[in-house]
Parts: sequence; C-alpha cells; structure tokens
Amino acid sequence: MNAVVVRATPESVPQLVASATGLFAEDGGQRDPYLDVAWPRREGTAYFADLVRRDDSLCLLALSAAGSSIGHLIGRIRRPDPLRPDAVVGVLESLRVDPAHRETGVATALTEEFFAWARESGANQASVTAYAANESAIGFYRGRGFSPFELTLHAPI
Repeated sequence: MNAVVVRATPESVPQLVASATGLFAEDGGQRDPYLDVAWPRREGTAYFADLVRRDDSLCLLALSAAGSSIGHLIGRIRRPDPLRPDAVVGVLESLRVDPAHRETGVATALTEEFFAWARESGANQASVTAYAANESAIGFYRGRGFSPFELTLHAPI
C-alpha cells in the first residue's frame, strides 16, 4: 500500500465530502433509484463537520504519497438499547477508495483502523450495510470477518 491513513480534521471535511460524493454516485446511485445522490454536496459539510468533532464517531482519510485524498471511512458507535442491552456496535457507516487505488490494501488499512478504534471504544460487535448487488463490497467485508446478520427486503408497491 502506498498510502497513509489519518484522522480527518475540520479542515479536511471537504475531502470527506468529495469522497462521499463519489461513493453516492458509484454505489447507491447505480443501485438505488430513490437515493439522493446530491446529498453529500448539499448536506455533507455540516454532517461531516459534526462527526469529526464527536467522540462516538471516526472519520478517516486515506492519503496518497502525494498527499491527496484517495478514500475515506466513517464509523460510529451505537450504544446498547433495550432490545439489545449487551450490544455495543461499531458501525462502519461509509467506506470508499478511489477506483485507481482499489485492490492495493487501502480499504483493508482503513478497516483495520476502524476495528481498532471500535474495540478501544468498547464495541463488542461490528456491523456494515452493503447493497445486495454490490458483490465486490460484500466479498471484501466477508474477508474481514463480517457475516450476514439481518436481511432487508424491498418490494415495489
């Protein structure tokens, strides 16, 4: 891997927005006709600015050797609730690596940093959601120890 993983700062929020914009266009924009692909450009600055300041969230950037952003990961901690009173879940909310840098270990490095942070934050389980049609993402996550837990089905009405 020819990249470095760093924590995002308030100054790097535009890089998070740009990467999330790419993710929305490449993933959800191709698989979900109802996804608002303009959301990151419209709402992302405020959303990510809040996350980089919070203790219960993780915002990572992967930077190339030249210092440009080539990917991101967003993680959050979901505390126990009455239905799952013993579950502290590290939620991998968002992960993207620029197409030119895929299959180079960048996503693995981001994910390893997420797992370490989740453990340090008290999580005893991790979760991630992927589109069922995104077989490459599902394969990647399975290779990092994720396995199916719930299944959401949709039907047109």
